Amino acid sequence: MSDNVIQTIPLEFTRLTEAEMQQRAASFYSQVKCRRTVREFSDEAVPAEIINNCLRAAGTAPSGANRQPWHFAVVSDPAIKHRIRLGAEEEEREFYQSRAPQDWLDALAALGTDANKPFLETAPYLIVIFAEKFSRDVAGEKQKNYYVTESASIATGVLITALHNAGLATLTHTPSPMKFLNEILQRPVTEKPLMVLVVGYPKADTHVPAISRKALEDFTSFHDGN
Repeated sequence: MSDNVIQTIPLEFTRLTEAEMQQRAASFYSQVKCRRTVREFSDEAVPAEIINNCLRAAGTAPSGANRQPWHFAVVSDPAIKHRIRLGAEEEEREFYQSRAPQDWLDALAALGTDANKPFLETAPYLIVIFAEKFSRDVAGEKQKNYYVTESASIATGVLITALHNAGLATLTHTPSPMKFLNEILQRPVTEKPLMVLVVGYPKADTHVPAISRKALEDFTSFHDGN
């Protein structure tokens, strides 16, 4: 038998009644549809174990060949957050002043965003998501990872939803390029930073843009033979 054969264990799966399934699906949608991106954060502390459990949830995401090609750098140190803000705002100023096409700037103008990112210091946590191009096996040998961006993005989606479920607000921030994050957080060049996830409580009396979401029929097609 090959040493690469993975042993199996019984699946932990609870079959629900159709009524329970309907209730859970409706309840989850009712909760998650209230998730909104927040740009005004309170500096109120968040218990670390809440963050840790949400990270554990993210770690359950599926991944190519089960390589789990992600790294979450959790930043609460004010000095490091300050350095990240300086690096991000430098890239953002370049973006707004010369790199972004006008149609993109016009789309962002409706949301009121600019190169100033105070939330990077105000929020109690920044979670920087890195996608790992390579990893190490148990013997320390380098091995290629598969579907890296897709896998890390799925894990990030689980993390965002877990944080919302725990009662926290989030913001996905993607300055470009983001290589400065590797230097600040001392991550290897084989890891690609995907985004900075800003995490905390929303500031009191926070307002968000009055936007709508697409209806189900606008983003879904059903091929049921009818």
